Amino acid sequence: MTALGLGLIAALCWGIHDITIRYLSRTVPLMAALLFVLIVGALFQTGVILATSTRVHLTPTALLLSMGAGLAFLVASLGLYYAFERGPVRLVAPVIASYPVLSLAFAVAFGATITPLQFLAVLAIVAGVGLVAALSDGSDASYPPIGPTIALSALSAVGFASTFKLGQLAADISGELSSTLIARATALGLLLILMSLRRTTFWPGKAALLPLVVMGFLDGIALLAVISAAPLPNPEYAAVTSSMFGLLTILLAWVFLRERMTLPQCGGCVLAFAGVGYLAL
Repeated sequence: MTALGLGLIAALCWGIHDITIRYLSRTVPLMAALLFVLIVGALFQTGVILATSTRVHLTPTALLLSMGAGLAFLVASLGLYYAFERGPVRLVAPVIASYPVLSLAFAVAFGATITPLQFLAVLAIVAGVGLVAALSDGSDASYPPIGPTIALSALSAVGFASTFKLGQLAADISGELSSTLIARATALGLLLILMSLRRTTFWPGKAALLPLVVMGFLDGIALLAVISAAPLPNPEYAAVTSSMFGLLTILLAWVFLRERMTLPQCGGCVLAFAGVGYLAL
């Protein structure tokens, strides 16, 4: 499996996750929803470790990197949930989906060599996803002021890029299963503290439990897929292609829900997949 392949698996999982959180965001307490997703994801990670008889052992450096990834993942997830709650999707999704540019910058900072054509391919992916997302919400509904929405979306983008880089650095040292479990446990623990301080409800509601279980498994698979790219050539490509979750969400809605796709949106899909195709060469 290549880093690109792992990124596409993550994008598919987060695309389905994205559809679900959009559906739930108006009726379910968001922190309670995120808490349940993190718990299910942690149980999934633990099950994988037990099934593979993996020994959880991290060096002090890997432990700190994994905890940093967990903090970044919590920031990214909260930004994502609250940005989608505020909307509109056409504003939120392109900003969040810009995190591959940061992932590429991190890769260069750590010594990776990126050619101009590879950089253009990444920009094509970001532009294609942004175009599809920007044209996906044609409603006339009123939305809160866009300043905080942009800030939340940008915070989420920085959080995701940081999660993937820190998680991959930790995985290089102590393995992806151990580092991912510690990252998720850190995010879960910090969220519990935050919710306790804010006296927020921990119960998402009985009707939301099944969708949240599905979201937890999908989130667990997606994060593990991106971090598992650490030992592969060009691991940053996993983060780059995972950003296509917004595009895949809309494609899934077109295929299964018969939602209309415009010609410019189809052009955005072609542009994004052309970028992926070039990186795969």
